[in-house]
Amino acid sequence: MNNFTDKNILITGGVGFIGSNLARSLVRQGAHVTLVDSLIPQYGGNLFNIADIRDQVEVNISDVRDPHSMKHLVQGKDYLFNLAGQTSHMDSMTDPQTDLEINASAQLSILEACRLNNPNIKIVFASTRQLYGKPDYLPVDEKHPIRPVDVNGINKLAGEWYHLLYNNVYGIRACALRLTNTYGPGMRVKDARQTFLGIWVRLLLEGKPIKVFGDGLQLRDFNYVDDCVDALLLAGASEKANGKVYNLGSPEVISLKSLAELLLTLGYVGSYELVPFPASRKAIDIGDYYSDFSLINSELSWTPSVGLHEGLAKTLSFFDKNQIHYWEVTP
Repeated sequence: MNNFTDKNILITGGVGFIGSNLARSLVRQGAHVTLVDSLIPQYGGNLFNIADIRDQVEVNISDVRDPHSMKHLVQGKDYLFNLAGQTSHMDSMTDPQTDLEINASAQLSILEACRLNNPNIKIVFASTRQLYGKPDYLPVDEKHPIRPVDVNGINKLAGEWYHLLYNNVYGIRACALRLTNTYGPGMRVKDARQTFLGIWVRLLLEGKPIKVFGDGLQLRDFNYVDDCVDALLLAGASEKANGKVYNLGSPEVISLKSLAELLLTLGYVGSYELVPFPASRKAIDIGDYYSDFSLINSELSWTPSVGLHEGLAKTLSFFDKNQIHYWEVTP
């Protein structure tokens, strides 16, 4: 990981959940970190996420959809961790054009900015397991057919493949990580735009019932944010990763009902209830999903180290202490 000492790093979505945790790790390694974030309220940027490192990073309030801004920002950077995106599956269905602009068109503009102004940069793109759609088999490996069930999955796939194309055609070193359910301190909890687990954490801390859709038997895997950050750094540091796509995942697979029950064992009084799927969510539900992450394990030696019990306990403790900064925060 000493690849990043004294290196110039750009993180899009840098004031968001994963971006801020990544920035914190890079600062500890002695990197020069620039964070770009639009701070548009519905997209998760929160300046409190970087309160402890604010004087150690440069923050540029800008939108990745602005090609002139990105042209300037990519210059002189050694690495780009491209994390900015529209993550809400429901929003992508009600406002598909905006999802297209952020998750596909803006990604192409960023890559063009790199091609024209900094072709030696290394890029790590945050993709998603959502693009697989409803699995044909489990665990899902990188060879699984790709069948997105919503607009977000289609546009994220386009963004991912633009990165691979620019790697293969123009030699701009790029790779993609297909993230599964990432959680931890700094995640969005005021609504379910980023992850359903965020709103579950909020409901538990507010003493309200956790709402589990359907029968609660859907299987999922989860990654604590520190493990996700480690994967991003390993992919950035490795030349072997160039042109590759890697699944993240966890050996711990759990049903949503059991996940709710686990949360209730962590020292907070609460309850959960099974509720029917809203029709709009049922239409894009993928059923069971968990990843085969053996490829990134074998090629980059990544494996998650934070167990679900430990990670959830850390997450609840963080939000219990910092509710005021996350419940209805405006930048």
